[in-house]
Amino acid sequence: MTRPLWRKQQALDLFDKPFNDLLFQAQTVHREHFDPNAVQVSTLLSIKTGACPEDCKYCSQSARYDTGLERERLLPLDEVRTAARRAREKGASRFCMGAAWRNPTDTQLERVIDMVRVVKETGMEACVTLGMLKPEQAGRLKEAGLDYYNHNIDTSAEFYDQVITTRSIDDRLETLDHVREAGINVCSGGILGMGESREDRASFLTTLANLERAPESVPLNMLVRIPGTPMADVPALDPIEFIRTIAVARILMPSSHVRLSAGREGLSEAIQAWCFFAGANSIFYGEKLLTTENADAAADEAMFEKLGLTPLIPEGCQLDEPADSAPASASA
Repeated sequence: MTRPLWRKQQALDLFDKPFNDLLFQAQTVHREHFDPNAVQVSTLLSIKTGACPEDCKYCSQSARYDTGLERERLLPLDEVRTAARRAREKGASRFCMGAAWRNPTDTQLERVIDMVRVVKETGMEACVTLGMLKPEQAGRLKEAGLDYYNHNIDTSAEFYDQVITTRSIDDRLETLDHVREAGINVCSGGILGMGESREDRASFLTTLANLERAPESVPLNMLVRIPGTPMADVPALDPIEFIRTIAVARILMPSSHVRLSAGREGLSEAIQAWCFFAGANSIFYGEKLLTTENADAAADEAMFEKLGLTPLIPEGCQLDEPADSAPASASA
């Protein structure tokens, strides 16, 4: 039976609910699908930084903007192995790797595949974000044991060309189709506070929710205003609106992990607590997210303790074994 699709107006009606009513509904949905006190923990590593040919107006890695970011080559495999082991020791269950490419060449992909295998050897889940993929490239990543592929749609179709002009939202959706067809879990979300309207946020969320299958992971970023980018001076989004967006995402995508991603270091502990109540159940853990600052790891541990939250260990992760002995075949 075909599931009903969400209409943008339905999402807007949710946004317009009284705050307490919206959060009560989101928390109710959340408890029907998840342990309300378990949070999935990921770590993100930039494996290739800078010189991206895209013109994403929020991004420090675009070669089109002078942000002071130096171009770096693809990280050596040993550095990735060391970073993955350190992430596991700090409690991460998923290790994500990002490369600033429009789309990887087959040669570049083979090097990333070696990195995926190194991460799998630790017992963690592996995720990469490499730009657009061809179907056969998605297949190669699946064969290597990749668990998740991240490719954000960033914003609504209506607002998209105000953010990026070097690729279309349809290009992004096509890559998500290739990932899904290869049997890899989809990680796709976007950035809030880029000057979009509430209607744009509703449209963005319904686009994700109405995919053939909603993404297993939905990262929601608060814009980090980076000097040198065209969005350096965009007014900040009201944190209450950010919480509302988390809640609407939870209701529209009840089985997805909703992740607090970039921009979290600018949110108070109290705002983050409201986000967890609204249905967020995943975070990036560690001091750096690609090129932007993230919340301090020790502060996150203290916050988890204060809120009674515990790290979620996904099925298939073998984190109870030493990293050197976890089999390379571990998968989600």
